Amino acid sequence: GDTAGCTFCHTSPEERCSTCHQRYQFNPVVARKSEQCKACHWGKDHRDWEAYDISIHGIVYQVNKWDPTQFDMSKKLADADYVGPTCQYCHLRGGHHNVQRLSTVYTSMGMSNADRGAPLWKEKRDTWVSVCDDCHSPRFARENLQAMDEACKDAGLKYTETFKVVENLMLDGMGEPMPKDLAPDWSGQH
Repeated sequence: GDTAGCTFCHTSPEERCSTCHQRYQFNPVVARKSEQCKACHWGKDHRDWEAYDISIHGIVYQVNKWDPTQFDMSKKLADADYVGPTCQYCHLRGGHHNVQRLSTVYTSMGMSNADRGAPLWKEKRDTWVSVCDDCHSPRFARENLQAMDEACKDAGLKYTETFKVVENLMLDGMGEPMPKDLAPDWSGQH
């Protein structure tokens, strides 16, 4: 089931256009909107949409997306002059179709503890900084990349600690569900 779920989205966009382009409305204007990415990149294992949506970039997009003077989706990405970046503006920079080329170290599936400074990731990270350099200084981009690295590392450690606590509870025989009379209701109250 997990494999089938992954391969549904993780086939190469070059091989399957309908990953980003709606099958019955093959319109680049639609494919240039960040909501297209939301179809796969949201939820507990892929929190990309949520992270973007609440970021300053996502807020700028949500507030201004209906204004064609701010987000003219009819322009090719190479000619886009958006007031803020969309998913496509950064990950499909220049209109290419290799989404993975402009991504950083993946944070799900245990990768949050990866050594992000490893030489393996240098080219990707330098490319990432060059994308941010369209609007920000390289120093600003590198500092934010470092801050995100630290946040991913901290979150990964907390995630690992949490699973260790649960594992120990299970080993101690305390892994039974909470009795219904002690469980919080939908509002979080007892």
